[in-house]
Amino acid sequence: MDSSEQEKVDGDIDVEKKDKTANGYGGEGGEPKGTASSADQDSGDFYDVEIEKSNGEKEEKPPQESKEESTSISSKTEEFNDKEITINSPKIYCNARNHYLPAIKSQAHLPKPHPPATPRVERSQSLSIAETMPSIGKYISDRSSSFSAAIARRLSSWKEDNGDLVVKNDSLNLEVTEFHIPGVKVIVKLKSEAERLGLDLKGRISFFTRSNCRDCTAVRHFFREKGLIYVEINIDVFPKREKELIERTGSSQVPQIFFNEKWYGGLTALNELRNSGEMQVKLREMVGERCPEGAPAIPVYGVDDEEEEDDVLLETVRSLRKILPIQDRLIKMKMVKNCFSGVDLVEGIMDHIDRGRKKSVITAKLMAQKHFFHHVFGENEFEEGNHFYRFLEHEPFIMGCFNYRSSTNDSEPKPASFLADRLSKLMFAILEAYASDDRLHVNYSGIDRSEEFRRYLNVARDLQRVNMKLLSPNERLALFLNLHNAMAIHAVISIGHPEGVLDKRAFFNEFLYLVGGYPYSLNIILNGTLRRNRTSPYSFFRPFSKGDRRLELAPPKLNPLIHFGLCNGTRSSPAVRFFTADGVESELRCAAKEYFQRGAIQFNMEKRTVYLTRIIKWYNEDFGTEKDILKWVMKYLDSTQSGLLAHLLADDGHINIMYLDYDWSGNL
Repeated sequence: MDSSEQEKVDGDIDVEKKDKTANGYGGEGGEPKGTASSADQDSGDFYDVEIEKSNGEKEEKPPQESKEESTSISSKTEEFNDKEITINSPKIYCNARNHYLPAIKSQAHLPKPHPPATPRVERSQSLSIAETMPSIGKYISDRSSSFSAAIARRLSSWKEDNGDLVVKNDSLNLEVTEFHIPGVKVIVKLKSEAERLGLDLKGRISFFTRSNCRDCTAVRHFFREKGLIYVEINIDVFPKREKELIERTGSSQVPQIFFNEKWYGGLTALNELRNSGEMQVKLREMVGERCPEGAPAIPVYGVDDEEEEDDVLLETVRSLRKILPIQDRLIKMKMVKNCFSGVDLVEGIMDHIDRGRKKSVITAKLMAQKHFFHHVFGENEFEEGNHFYRFLEHEPFIMGCFNYRSSTNDSEPKPASFLADRLSKLMFAILEAYASDDRLHVNYSGIDRSEEFRRYLNVARDLQRVNMKLLSPNERLALFLNLHNAMAIHAVISIGHPEGVLDKRAFFNEFLYLVGGYPYSLNIILNGTLRRNRTSPYSFFRPFSKGDRRLELAPPKLNPLIHFGLCNGTRSSPAVRFFTADGVESELRCAAKEYFQRGAIQFNMEKRTVYLTRIIKWYNEDFGTEKDILKWVMKYLDSTQSGLLAHLLADDGHINIMYLDYDWSGNL
């Protein structure tokens, strides 16, 4: 403070001393002399006053004094000192309804407070517009400016007072930490292991894996936790790389880790490296230099696809497509498009391969079994009489099938068991790479761009004419469960999450796959096949009509556990997962236990109420009566949940069953 300002302050203090003496205050401590005068009462004028706090001091609002009590300044100072609060302001009165301070006389022995220079938020454009607005427009503009200024002050106070808006904790092994401020979300990405240790890794870490391998998952999780960049070579996705793995290690066992061209070992070797405390030293030695050409190569996408083999009947089928009189016909009072007669087909085969009629009929039946064509009404496989058939590519549903690419797959159908195994391994690989550890959140955009998904689409196309009847019941159950969950992922990528009634219809009923010559939707797989042709919720019609050949693929008995193995891409559905033919039953039980432990059942013991997932309400006929449902559910609860439910069931009293709301938002 310069000399002129000091003189001004001294002058103000002298004036205030005189005022205090005149109003009944005197002495050094400002002790009251007699009755307080009107100058001590609250003034009718209020001013917006803020008290500037010095560094290291805490800001505290002074307590409101009673107008009937007269307390000395020294006693008030001692009271606040007991609370470790420094008073740098004179005696004041606060309005309880707002934060304004009344205009009062300052104490002579205390410095005069000055309001701090608060930063101004300039909104020149908004203010200029408000001048030309009507009163309501100006009010909205002013409120917007005030709101923006409040946010700015709030953020400023966080930075100045708390000092922890940005947290840098190098001891944390987390990739991202979130801080939540009202109206603001700040995401701070922490340093990776290499950055914290100051490692300049110019080389490459790569390892060979398989899908659904526990040891491979542990290695992958370790590298992710450390923030280390790696290349994963999944030999289930890239089967031709298995030969390279055997040549480099002498075995096909996985995982096998390579630092540049050096083979380090598997999970056991990695654990030894981690426990030795020399992780950074070893990494610097093995990956400190640029990766040489002898290291395992990064997978080249799309160049090692499996070769397709043409069907033995393909040449005959191609000729028939050209010579048969395919046209629209009125059959049984229905207009049937793009069909041909069985007689024309047999004669066409006789002309093309120069065979007798009997052998030509056998060839036509073989074509029908391979799903090159079907009866227009599904009445028979093939008969020579007055029956009409239609090629698969002319079916009315074909353009709605998302595994159809402008033409049917005329290659020799691969064995159904091979395709089922291939599909599950690819989808396991997709989840391991693009889903969270608990599989509750899925990166659909990452899946859409991945090589694993591209190869899955090739497998889905191979399902067009596969013979599903050759699968065992467990293989068929696992395939339909996996196909449902894979189709749900594909549907989210292609048409998005269902938001309204029309979206749900498109998602569950109109998104189709061509499988074994017939169309399948999510609704058909669940209610037609897995539930043995039962009606879907809020529907009066069964998915399959009488004589539908897809009924032959339904399981011999309905298993209620299927509802906890199916994911439709929403937050309230079970976590996305895929199944193996050998362990499908035990895997379904694990899925049910996991789902109920995640909050699909809740209790209110006082009201004797059990809250269940709405899935059970929708498909209650699969579970039985309400009491049967509770007894069935108990087998899949943890000890705490099972104890609560057993307590309710023990006294045979009435138990209320209510159902939780279903969250249809996406599991992103």
